[in-house]
Amino acid sequence: MGENDKLVVVINGRGGSGKDTLCGLAGKHFRVRNVSSITPIKEIALANGWDGQKDERSRKFLSDLKKLFSEYNDLPNRYLMRQYREFLEGDEEILFVHIREAEEIRKFKDYVDGGCVTLLIHRSTGEEHPLGNDSDDRVEEYAYDASFDNNVSLEEAEEQFVSLLKGLMHAKR
Repeated sequence: MGENDKLVVVINGRGGSGKDTLCGLAGKHFRVRNVSSITPIKEIALANGWDGQKDERSRKFLSDLKKLFSEYNDLPNRYLMRQYREFLEGDEEILFVHIREAEEIRKFKDYVDGGCVTLLIHRSTGEEHPLGNDSDDRVEEYAYDASFDNNVSLEEAEEQFVSLLKGLMHAKR
């Protein structure tokens, strides 16, 4: 499988917008790799007392810790680069890369030389309030290539999201 047959999607959205659910639905139709820039940070946090919760306090802790590691040694981006290289060498068709912060999205896009699409997931839960950290509260401050409105049934979301991905793959060729 050549690089032109692969699609890299930087996916973002507020907590609870359904990003992981959509990636799982895509996995029913494509060979998918789903990675997040927060993964190495969560591993460090778990090894040092974080209990895995996703409450506001924990989200802020993870956001702050990620910022520190990004500034110190670029750990989140180095992790993503390894995942990206493995994706290029493997047989997956789509790589979903979860990145929250605009500056980190730009950094990843530069690394892949623009060879990715940025996608914002919207979902109205009726409870859109600040989550108390820059990573979650500033997701809409980036100019994304595409967006997806995830305010439909699961079946409709699957159909529409797969259609969007097929269109993105076709446009890449």
